[in-house]
Amino acid sequence: MRDYDSSWSEEQTAFYDECYTAGHAWAQDPDTAVGEVRMVAELAEEDDEFLTGEEMDQPPALVDAVTEAIGEPVSTVPATREHPGFRGFIDGARDAATVEEFGR
Repeated sequence: MRDYDSSWSEEQTAFYDECYTAGHAWAQDPDTAVGEVRMVAELAEEDDEFLTGEEMDQPPALVDAVTEAIGEPVSTVPATREHPGFRGFIDGARDAATVEEFGR
C-alpha cells in the first residue's frame, strides 16, 4: 500500500509514485534474486532508528529508479523514510514480494 508523508509536496509524491512503481516491477522481475527482494522488503518494515539515513548496501535498481525519477545521476540514496525515492521503492518492493520472498 502506498504510504505518503502528509508534508510532501506534489512533486515529492509523484517522485514516490515513480519509485514505488519501479520497486514493484523490480520485485516482480524473475531475474531479481529472491534474497535481494527479501532484503528490500524487510527494509520497509524496519523502525526509523534502524534507517539512519546513511548509505546502506542497496540494490542498484533503487539507485537507478531514483536517478530516472529525478532526471540526474545519483550514486547513493539515503536510507530514510523521509526520502520519497527510498520510501517509494521499498514500499513497492514490499507490496510485490511473494510468500517465498517475504512470508506473506
